[in-house]
Amino acid sequence: MRYTVIGAGAMGLRYGILLQEHTDAHVDFIDAWAPHIDKIREQGGVYVSRDHENRQLIPINLYTPEEYDGDPDVWIIFMKQMQLEDMLGRCAHLFKDHQVAFSAMNGWGHFEKIAQYFSEDRIYGGTALVATVLNGPGDVDFIGKSGAGTMHMCAMTNKVTDIEKAIFEDFKQANLNPEISDDFKGMCMAKIVFNSVVNTLCTMYQITMGQFISYPGARDMAMQLINEAYDACERAGIKLINTRAEELESVDYVSRTGNPLHYPSMYQDMSRGRKTEVDYINGYIAKIGREHDYVCRTHEFLTHGVHLAELAFQYHHQNDAK
Repeated sequence: MRYTVIGAGAMGLRYGILLQEHTDAHVDFIDAWAPHIDKIREQGGVYVSRDHENRQLIPINLYTPEEYDGDPDVWIIFMKQMQLEDMLGRCAHLFKDHQVAFSAMNGWGHFEKIAQYFSEDRIYGGTALVATVLNGPGDVDFIGKSGAGTMHMCAMTNKVTDIEKAIFEDFKQANLNPEISDDFKGMCMAKIVFNSVVNTLCTMYQITMGQFISYPGARDMAMQLINEAYDACERAGIKLINTRAEELESVDYVSRTGNPLHYPSMYQDMSRGRKTEVDYINGYIAKIGREHDYVCRTHEFLTHGVHLAELAFQYHHQNDAK
């Protein structure tokens, strides 16, 4: 099949390059960050490392939305929530009725935007428990050994289709370790709850996932957030694909064993002076609670906490560029 990745950032590059390297699929990339585009064109591709080692140049086909005229079978969408609406608008002239969209972005809010261009029966969601870092323009680092990480995928309609099976097989060949789920919202919410613990707390305190889980009270903090999120979801009629205990063990395993040296993407955004996606993660959980007469006090507090951490980071580093 033919894939086009919208958003050649850390995760977009990981998915696209692994598909390009391990399958027969044709892969293109679309991005809008000018320094990134210029650097990739100047050096003839993207420098890819794995765990900071074996850095090599991988050629890719990269375009702006206005330059591209391809016709993929599958759009893989990996944008930041705040940038997605504008990018989809710039790509709208490329979308056709026979195409489908797949996205494994963090948080919640992107599927409503994607649904403005694709019918629900052509939208597929995913969750990715894998760490990747964009070191700078044209330079990406895949964290973890080849085959590290796991992912779930599910049709928005909860019905397995032939094209989902084909995407699954390509993802499997690309060592992305996919698993097909039959509960779209429950699958997505499980990753949102995971991120609401690890991404948020690591960002506020500017620590790695391993440093977080090494704190003796980390599991208690995680369980408080998990319980609150699950209580809100239960009131909303959302059944998550993991139990509360399984969600806690996922947080523990990924932080302690899977990616202990990793700073989550939310911290990477804050440290580069970008807005974080906390409103689409903890803020979304709090929204579910409010809509169902349940106040998620800890998630409400942490949403403010991350925004305060963003402001504090700016104060502490306001002279760095001078």
